[in-house]
Amino acid sequence: MIKNLLSNLIASSVEEIGLSAEKIELFHPELTFGDFSTNIALVLAQKNSEDAVKLAEKIKDKILSVKNENLEEVYVAGPGFINFTLSKNFFIENLKEILMTGDSFGHNDLLVGQKVMVEYTDPNPFKLFHVGHLMNNTIGETLSRIIEASGAEVKRACYQGDVGMHVAKTLWGMVRKENEQPDREANLLEKVAYLGQCYALGAYDFDNNQEAKEGITILNKKVYKRNDDHINQLYDLGREWSLDYFETIYKLLGTNHNEKEGKAFDYYFFESETWAVGQKLVEDGLASGVFEKSDGAVVFRGDLFDVSLHTRVFINNEGLPTYEAKDLGLAKIKLEKYPFDLSISITAEEQKEYFRVMLKALEQILPEVAEKTKHIAHGMLRLPTGKMSSRTGDVITAKNLIGEVGEKVLEKMVGQEMSIDEKKQIAEKVAVGALKYSILKQSPGQDIIFDFAKSLSFEGDSGPYLQYTYARIFSVILKASEQGKEVGDEISPEEASSILARQLYLLPEIIEKSYNNLSPQTLVSYLISIAGAFNSFYAQNKIIGSDEEASRLTLAKATAIVLKNGLNILAIPVLEKM
Repeated sequence: MIKNLLSNLIASSVEEIGLSAEKIELFHPELTFGDFSTNIALVLAQKNSEDAVKLAEKIKDKILSVKNENLEEVYVAGPGFINFTLSKNFFIENLKEILMTGDSFGHNDLLVGQKVMVEYTDPNPFKLFHVGHLMNNTIGETLSRIIEASGAEVKRACYQGDVGMHVAKTLWGMVRKENEQPDREANLLEKVAYLGQCYALGAYDFDNNQEAKEGITILNKKVYKRNDDHINQLYDLGREWSLDYFETIYKLLGTNHNEKEGKAFDYYFFESETWAVGQKLVEDGLASGVFEKSDGAVVFRGDLFDVSLHTRVFINNEGLPTYEAKDLGLAKIKLEKYPFDLSISITAEEQKEYFRVMLKALEQILPEVAEKTKHIAHGMLRLPTGKMSSRTGDVITAKNLIGEVGEKVLEKMVGQEMSIDEKKQIAEKVAVGALKYSILKQSPGQDIIFDFAKSLSFEGDSGPYLQYTYARIFSVILKASEQGKEVGDEISPEEASSILARQLYLLPEIIEKSYNNLSPQTLVSYLISIAGAFNSFYAQNKIIGSDEEASRLTLAKATAIVLKNGLNILAIPVLEKM
């Protein structure tokens, strides 16, 4: 990577003048000032009480004394910055590299040999797959791909609550609405809609009827013990419907599928398997003094280990493990299933404090697991309609939202010459791209209000804009191919040093930065700048039929590769026609 080469060159030049630098910082100024800039002279001048401009000149001279064909110009600017302009030869060779490496361009070996498990999405059986799961899935899948592109082996995991009060409430509703139960031939949408109605009924009764509340509490224990054949039958049926339905949404979202198993994730973990392990860990921790009893429950006093933490219940006064205990069991099972170097769990921001306490408890009983575990929190995806709640049965599901966005895309496609089925397929992929982009362009932890108009714009800051730009380039290359013109690697010095070409080489650096920050936003911003640079180039330069046709086709093909690779990492559908 050119950035690393420059860092090494600066470091050796600094050493030659008798100084040393612990860290070399390089950043990208506006292109009119060059391709890279460093403030090393300013840092060292302050440290050594020297004149920054004079010191920058000394460092620059040492850099120039080493003939480097990648550099066209090195000069001192402002109060002591050293700016670098890369050579035309560098960009020519870089474009050739993009064309040669193709789908793997941008990948790095930062994490080669590392094993990483990423847990995300986590929809609960017996409940709906709502827009919160859509947001979690989008971030989790993209981070998984960023980590893979950085050389690690990644295993995707999904952790689902198939026991607990939400299940008991749904089963309560299923018993009362058993005569309305869809038959096995009904489609999955009908089945999960029925489960949603049952949950809403159970939740209402639990809140408004003391007798029902007691009955649901008893049901909850039966689910854990599996000691009632009728309840077991309803439970197994509802769980199967939920999990089958979730797989259809994973496929729609482009979640990486485990081809061997025909599933979206490599590992599926369930509370029904973690609760007993977690309960045993808590009981052992109680004996060793990590946990303590309080009002018939078992709690972890977080403030005893960190004053900023609070107390949480790990086994309730009914003798059942809480989410906290189950998460302890999950952490242990994960490492047993897959000996990871890093385990990442992705949840909503509202669970941040919960995870801080749970991880502190994990640190006391399984320190070797805790030190390898990282929690990433994200904000909420909100719509202009306001807050959503599955308790009342009016939750906005991911599939409904994708469908609604797709309908608006179809309205934009009126008059296009293609079949209705083709239009629907494209509209669905554009809808998924629009939603994912809206999520990924924000900084981690920020809430998002999905704006239909802005998110579906084919100009500017949107997923469809990226998809349209790629489709436009593909169309140009296809037209050239139909005329018998194959794209090679011919590139003129003028095209190689264009604003567009001077950005394409950055993809590897951007992917590495995205991993270091664990933030897809970095890659999103970069791709938008590439799309904008290409569309400006396209508006100002004729490609097919021009004197520079071969060179410009090469540049277009390299741009297509960068966009496609970036979109694939974002898990945004790549379209060849729009």
